[in-house]
Amino acid sequence: MVLLYNFFQILALILFFPFVFVKIITSGKYRSLVPVRLGFGLDHRLKRLGPDRPRIWVHALSVGEVSSAQSLVRSIRAAYPGAALIFSATTLTGMKLAAQSLSREVDLFIHFPLDFFITTNRFLTQVDPDLFILVETDFWPNFMHTLKRKKIPALLVNGRISTRSHDRYQRFRFFFAPLFSCFRFLSMQTAIDAERMRGLGIPAERIKTLGNLKYDAVLPGRGTNDALNRAALDIDEKKTIWLAGSTHAGEEEIIFQVFSRLGRRFPALLLIIAPRHIERTPEVLAAAKRQGLTARCRTGDAADIDGATVLILDTIGELASLYRSCDLAFVGGSLVAAGGHNPLEPAAHGRPVLFGPHMEDFQEIARDLVQCGGGRICRDGNALFYQVEQWLADPRARKRAGANAAAMVAEQQGVSERHLQLIKELLVAEDQGESKR
Repeated sequence: MVLLYNFFQILALILFFPFVFVKIITSGKYRSLVPVRLGFGLDHRLKRLGPDRPRIWVHALSVGEVSSAQSLVRSIRAAYPGAALIFSATTLTGMKLAAQSLSREVDLFIHFPLDFFITTNRFLTQVDPDLFILVETDFWPNFMHTLKRKKIPALLVNGRISTRSHDRYQRFRFFFAPLFSCFRFLSMQTAIDAERMRGLGIPAERIKTLGNLKYDAVLPGRGTNDALNRAALDIDEKKTIWLAGSTHAGEEEIIFQVFSRLGRRFPALLLIIAPRHIERTPEVLAAAKRQGLTARCRTGDAADIDGATVLILDTIGELASLYRSCDLAFVGGSLVAAGGHNPLEPAAHGRPVLFGPHMEDFQEIARDLVQCGGGRICRDGNALFYQVEQWLADPRARKRAGANAAAMVAEQQGVSERHLQLIKELLVAEDQGESKR
């Protein structure tokens, strides 16, 4: 499988090299990023870690996975204060969030290598981790194969397999099964995820069901910016805040239409909307103006939003802390088919949560929130209007729903500690030489 993968990789590189070369040369981002992802300068940066320290490398794909990893990284640091903690992410936004939120815990931040055989071998030879931890997803054949060849223990944490991914894994089982077999253990979020992994032929004794790290990642007070609240944004305490987080194209228009209808009955209502991709801010601002709404950006001339009914959060890393200041929340990526986003952040702060029907990536969490009365599914714009209207008209019911959401999150926490026990098991085996490295 790896040989075939590398054959097509080399063939593609030969065919598209001129286009790739021009892209790298003409783009400042790629011009600076590609060399570090090829490993240039890595050996110099690793010198700051010093000798004779166990090395633990944690990797997360992007912002969502970085958020999931935070509680686990803090638990590892507390349990192994003398270890060298290395953290990588694939996307620039993921790296930025990791550097902001984990600077005290992590010794070195590095970019994940491009998946060429020579590059992955170079990275893993130089980093030489005692343990590699992958958060949720981001499987690369050459990297995983090199881990196995070098007998570096690898652990998948917070693993999940959506219905869509499961169908793809089954269809290309010859490709994915060897990838998953490179892990010593695969820690899955739910029993369904574990069963799907067993269905791919992974031995049952290597599969664990330890829960969802996101429950621990949203512990109130962890990694949040306490200064970012109503006062910091100069929002009147009399205002009722509806916060729509991680929205996608096609959702803002629906939300703005609902908000326009609600504003006639609830003039004290303020909408804060946080697009999932902040580069879409001009597009979101234009959509608000088309609905006749007065909107301002968080990074505008002033945080004071007097006269504006919509605030667009065009920053990274501030959404989680703002959930504690809102009165009710909507989680995006769910009115359109984008798989949904994490509803636990508002729930952990005791805020009732609304989401659309497309919560495939958080199916179990969404189900649990609905069952406990802390969340509601809104199939379309009309359903969203009526549910927001009900909670605005009945503050007691709204607060009761928020309390139910917070209680559900509290009951599920402790996932990081369960993962830490598995990490200790792997590191003990490494110390005893079971891996024969």
